[in-house]
Amino acid sequence: MRRVTQLSNQVRIVSKELKDRESVSIGVWIAAGGRYETNENKGVAHFLEHMAFKGSAQYSCDEIKQCVEGVGGNLNAFTAEEETCFYAKVPSFHWKTTFDVLADISFFPKIAQKDFEKERQVILEEIKMYHDLPQYYVGELLEELLWPNHPLGQSLSGSIQTVSQMTVHHLKNFKGVYYGPQSTVIAVCGGIKHEEIEGLVLRKLGGLKPVVRPSYIPVLKDNIKPSVRLYTKATEQTHLAIGYLAYETNHPDYYVLALMSIILGGNMSSRLFNEVREKHGLAYSVSSGIKSLNDTGVFIIRAGVDNGKVFEALGLILKVLAKLVRYGVKEDEFKRAQEYYLGQSLLGLEDTMDQMLWMGSGVISNDKVKSMEDVVKKIKAVTMDDIKRVAADILDPKNIHLALIGPMHEKQQEQIKSLINI
Repeated sequence: MRRVTQLSNQVRIVSKELKDRESVSIGVWIAAGGRYETNENKGVAHFLEHMAFKGSAQYSCDEIKQCVEGVGGNLNAFTAEEETCFYAKVPSFHWKTTFDVLADISFFPKIAQKDFEKERQVILEEIKMYHDLPQYYVGELLEELLWPNHPLGQSLSGSIQTVSQMTVHHLKNFKGVYYGPQSTVIAVCGGIKHEEIEGLVLRKLGGLKPVVRPSYIPVLKDNIKPSVRLYTKATEQTHLAIGYLAYETNHPDYYVLALMSIILGGNMSSRLFNEVREKHGLAYSVSSGIKSLNDTGVFIIRAGVDNGKVFEALGLILKVLAKLVRYGVKEDEFKRAQEYYLGQSLLGLEDTMDQMLWMGSGVISNDKVKSMEDVVKKIKAVTMDDIKRVAADILDPKNIHLALIGPMHEKQQEQIKSLINI
């Protein structure tokens, strides 16, 4: 049974009791991420996430790891555009200590100057590492095109410049502004009763005071036009990322877009996989996906292709997209996409960690958790005509954004630009 309650200081608690599980998964979710940053402090949310593990009011760096990993558990965190999450999965009888650790590092980190300086170097190396991975960095270049001059178009880790100039004050100020109880969700899944969780959260976090926090900068949806970023680098293959601005999380056509993505590049039965890889051998990896935020979203296609066949591969991808827009989908592939989505959703909720992430992300972003019954209903309500309609809406040539990393000579660059009418 899933339950959601709220403390008097607005901390929300969501839980699902699974009596037959040996593990408990816990997440401390904060509604603060990369899009709440400025040009001056870009990367501060990610930096703060790192510093939480360096020590807190009650636990040293070693104790944080030993309390969770020392009993066979897993401990980690992530920073996204709109939220940060500190989470762990442990054997059931260690859940209370684990929650105390997660809550302490989230809300009461020490942020000592000496640890700050060491972690700054770690993050700078992390940024350099991702810049050396073209299959990752091409995604950052695409986001710069999709959301220019906006926090969403900048790296979550920040840049070499912003991280180098960051101070302890930046971290403490960001935490003070955004880590309030009204921005907090505690998600727990396992063999634990909700009342027991609520009591522990009240004792640990009940004293937190709500704070007034500014909102994020909204995304402007006008002046849409195609764009391209060609990053010349001596790589063994060319990495490309195509992006189309798409729907926000609560858009009525969200599930239509999700099925369209599966049909185009969601698995080995998809059109892009069959055409680009199986029939023409132009890529080892080609796929599509969607990312949705509160007020915007993107449909993405990624591929790694032979350096000498970039123009051919890109042209083929665009033909596959145009065919979907013009002719729509066939009944058999449409049914397979529906079954694939529902099957993956069910498989993705088998584990206590999967359940915790599902619940936590739902409450932190929408103040509610989707039920599988509701998901099934919405997926089955999608029609083949819906797919064709959404394809025409999203896959508009005026809406295309393209980023490539590879050893492209001048002639290739001009061919690529002409292909997308730039």
